[in-house]
Amino acid sequence: MPAATSTRVMADKRSSWAIPLGIALLTILAFLPVLHNGFVSWDDDRNFVQNPHFRGLGLDQLRWMWTTFHMGHYVPLSWMTLGLDYEIWGMNPTGYHLTSLLLHAVSAVVVYFLARTLLELTRPASSDSTRHQLDAAAAFSALVFSLHPLRAESVAWATERRDVLAGLFYFSSILVYLRWRLGVENRRGYSIALFLFVCALLSKATSMSLPAVLVILNVFPLRRLGGASGWTGTDARRVYAEIAPFALLAVAIAGLSIVALRPPSQLGIGEKLTVSAYSLAFYVWKTIVPIGLSPLYEMPQHIDPGATRFVLSEIVVVCLAAAAWLLRRRRPGVVASLALFFVATLPMLGVVQNGPQLAADRYTYFAAPAIAVLAGAGWLLLLRSSAALATSSAVAIVLALGALTWKQSVVWRDSQTLWTHVLEADPESAIAHSGLSNVLYQQNRVAEAIAHSERAVAIAPSYPEALNGLGVGFAREGRAADAIEQYQRALAIKPEYDDAETNWGVTLVQQNDVAGAIEHYQRALAINPDNSNAQVNWGNALVRLNRLDEAIGHYEAALRIRPDNAEAQHNWGVALARQGKFAPAIEHFRAALAIDPNHVEAREYMEKATRLLQSGGAR
Repeated sequence: MPAATSTRVMADKRSSWAIPLGIALLTILAFLPVLHNGFVSWDDDRNFVQNPHFRGLGLDQLRWMWTTFHMGHYVPLSWMTLGLDYEIWGMNPTGYHLTSLLLHAVSAVVVYFLARTLLELTRPASSDSTRHQLDAAAAFSALVFSLHPLRAESVAWATERRDVLAGLFYFSSILVYLRWRLGVENRRGYSIALFLFVCALLSKATSMSLPAVLVILNVFPLRRLGGASGWTGTDARRVYAEIAPFALLAVAIAGLSIVALRPPSQLGIGEKLTVSAYSLAFYVWKTIVPIGLSPLYEMPQHIDPGATRFVLSEIVVVCLAAAAWLLRRRRPGVVASLALFFVATLPMLGVVQNGPQLAADRYTYFAAPAIAVLAGAGWLLLLRSSAALATSSAVAIVLALGALTWKQSVVWRDSQTLWTHVLEADPESAIAHSGLSNVLYQQNRVAEAIAHSERAVAIAPSYPEALNGLGVGFAREGRAADAIEQYQRALAIKPEYDDAETNWGVTLVQQNDVAGAIEHYQRALAINPDNSNAQVNWGNALVRLNRLDEAIGHYEAALRIRPDNAEAQHNWGVALARQGKFAPAIEHFRAALAIDPNHVEAREYMEKATRLLQSGGAR
């Protein structure tokens, strides 16, 4: 090989690695704030802090992961990655966020190769785009996907590990399928694509849209369906045979998901269509103008199809559909991108309504590459007319998206930051008022917390979490009867509400009804055996009855569920101190302070126990 040719080949190899590496590094840089984020009181508490079952990869944990529908999801592979995180990091949230970030960075690289394949396929025969220009356009597409602030929710929220893991398998399956069809992968490529799809489904069920994505890609750019190929010929039947296993798996996981979700009462068909139109228009608009983002866009108490925002959304959807129809022959790539965006978001458009959200940033994760590749194609067109303008525009867009993503990632720093931001975006969010009130109760800012609880109840009188929070506030003010009334209202709406049962018990203890309190703790644990606070409070009730050894058993149980429960450590120490066992009591007070350095009672008890130990009163 001539020296010049050898040098060029080596440079090309370096370039082929440099672009994906650069994409991954830029993605990690934009999301660096997530490494300072903790677990937030928006499902993270129930998924991680209060959930002992995912912690590790032992047989018991694996059995749970592969059989649980915890919080309405069947995501065993996602749980396995979280179990691995626990093995490495314990309960340090930094490690969990690092894993999610790395998965997203790898997905960005996969999207680069996917965009590169699609741009090559859709390049007009008359195009003079060079290989390096296609590489640059694909890199731009990958960065538009990975750096977009709509991705922040999926990456910065520990609960959404399922998004980034499923997304990696989802995009990889599509890429391998395309490369197999183009002859780049050997005949095992089909089996690998199918296996990757199974992994995506086991990471998050909304991956079920992939068969529809493959159908669209076979229409354009593969041109194996429709047009000159027809819809019923030999080639078409071969396509259907290829996609059938994907479709059967999707149908199976869709059925399993409905069983897992146990969806609440559904909206009427008219309201469903209104919500779906709004969500789709919202995702398109926020993709183009990603400002004013929020972790929660709360479903209004009543859907009014005649409201301005819903009517405008319906108009936007109709216009998009009309544009797609008119452009179907002249701009098939644009139409295919819009169709891909639609089918990828379809499972999240409210077909089966679940959860309190009208829309959610994370629901764009699987669909985002469709618009990102379209952006890359648009950049190639701009490059023809002005290389300087194309370059400066791409740099400006990437920098702007990165800056917005950095800012949005910080929103997930902690629970107070999260709920404060939601209220800034929507002051009428009952869920955010309730969430912030819980944070304020923990900070002993009772008056402020009650104000938020009362506002939450005023907005959503049937929201049990708000009623429970208001009960906590009344109890903290010594208004026991008012507190119990709120717990009763919450339980009338949500009979299996273990926290309300626990808080009712705490209020009864304040009234010296210890036996009645224990009954409520028993009910709470019958509903949710993993309620660490119910165990602690049951132990506290037993201490009042001087049944100290029994109380210690409940503190032990609480710490098995939640090792970072400072109250369990502190009260265990109190029980030991009452038995005169000051040395081990001091160790538990120290453990409580290691978890919560601001635990005033633990510090005071530790100092008192230390004095007694030094005076010779120890056992």
